[in-house]
Amino acid sequence: AGQSGSGTGSSSGERRRLDADVGRNSLKGYELEPNEYFAVEVKERQDGSKFAELVLRRALDRETEPSIHLVLTALDGGDPPRSGSAQLWINVTDANDNPPVFAQDRYRVSLREDAPPGLIVLNVSASDADAGTNARITYSFGKMPAKVLQKFLVDAESGTITLQEGLDYEDTHAFTLAVEAKDGGGLVAHCEVEVEILDMNDNTPHITILSLSSPVSEDVPAGTVVALLNVNDPDSGENGQVSCELSGEAPLSIVASSGSPVAY
Repeated sequence: AGQSGSGTGSSSGERRRLDADVGRNSLKGYELEPNEYFAVEVKERQDGSKFAELVLRRALDRETEPSIHLVLTALDGGDPPRSGSAQLWINVTDANDNPPVFAQDRYRVSLREDAPPGLIVLNVSASDADAGTNARITYSFGKMPAKVLQKFLVDAESGTITLQEGLDYEDTHAFTLAVEAKDGGGLVAHCEVEVEILDMNDNTPHITILSLSSPVSEDVPAGTVVALLNVNDPDSGENGQVSCELSGEAPLSIVASSGSPVAY
């Protein structure tokens, strides 16, 4: 058997053919049917007997051709010449010459910030053209901040990424996960998973009294500011926009100032 990736010029074995005749009727040489990988070299021992060596001419590739069939023919020098043939079957064993390959270099996924722990985020997948142990892939995270490692978990066997902790859009808008796939021979592939966090309306508005005039004289002119308030909502976009209204019958109105805070 030959090994995938074997260097050229190496001898893969010896075939000896014995011929009981002598003189010119004895063994003259060997012929190998045309092929891409092997050549036959005829050698001669000190006693004059000849033998053949099968020599590799180019590197093997198990993934392309896992086995090779050859016919070796021995010829004598008689007239007419006689010959004998042998069938050679060469099985190419696997070498770890192929790294894992991810189905995508970059994955993208969106999660609501109220996604529950235990939720499956997505599955990453890698393949390896080698065989046996060399093709067995295990998944892991690469170097990332501890904060990210606390949030997500990747299954070593399946490549399934799950959420471990609750999310908060107001704390972090997105995560980038570095994922590795390693085969049984130690070759590694890398991909990235971009996780976008979607804002949910999970925060109530907060009202802060910045100043308050109390009591208020009955003769103050209309338009006098009697209270200065600040209203804030930590959510984003439309979820963070607030509107205010007064209840009751007090002769007051709300007036939005040009910036923050807001006068009422």
